[in-house]
This record gives sequence, structure tokens and C-alpha cells, in this order.
Amino acid sequence: MFAVIELGGKQFPVQPGTRLQCEKLDLDPNAPFTVEKVLMVKNGEKVKVGQPYLKGVEVRAKVVGHARGKKIIGLKYKNKVNYRRKYGHRQTYTTVQIDSITG
Repeated sequence: MFAVIELGGKQFPVQPGTRLQCEKLDLDPNAPFTVEKVLMVKNGEKVKVGQPYLKGVEVRAKVVGHARGKKIIGLKYKNKVNYRRKYGHRQTYTTVQIDSITG
């Protein structure tokens, strides 16, 4: 089975056993949860597409852990006024493992 889900404002193609990194979720590590925003499901030759989501289809997943991404350095500069600012940003991610697709 194959599905396309929406998680954290982004779309991900998933199958059972898939690991993916999404925006940070407020869940504890090893916490199971279900994703109800399923956009498409493919089972063999049957394809179901939602408008925008499918009803009665859910994807069960588990949180593997939380991590932070690589540091991104940003600069602000204005000419002739001695204005310079340097800032850094590290995005937080949640690693999710897909257990099953039902529906």
C-alpha cells in the first residue's frame, strides 16, 4: 500500500516502514498517533484521490525522536549606515516511522 499524507503543512509519500522528518510535533518519543489528512491511497491497481482528504482512511505512525537541523547563518546589511546584523537559526524536526495504512 502507498499513500500521500499531509503532516506539519507538507505532503509526504509514505509506505509502511517509511521514516521521514517533518516539522516538530508536540508528542513524546515512542508515542503512537494517527494521521487523518490522507490525500491519496494506492492499493495494487486501485487509486483513491481525496478532495482534498479521504474519509475513513488513516495512517498509523510512531514518533522515533526529535532533532535539530543544520545551523543556517543569515546576514542583514545596509549600505552607508554601518548597519550589520548576523543571526543563526536551527530548525527542529521530528522523525516519524509509518506503521500501517488502513482504509
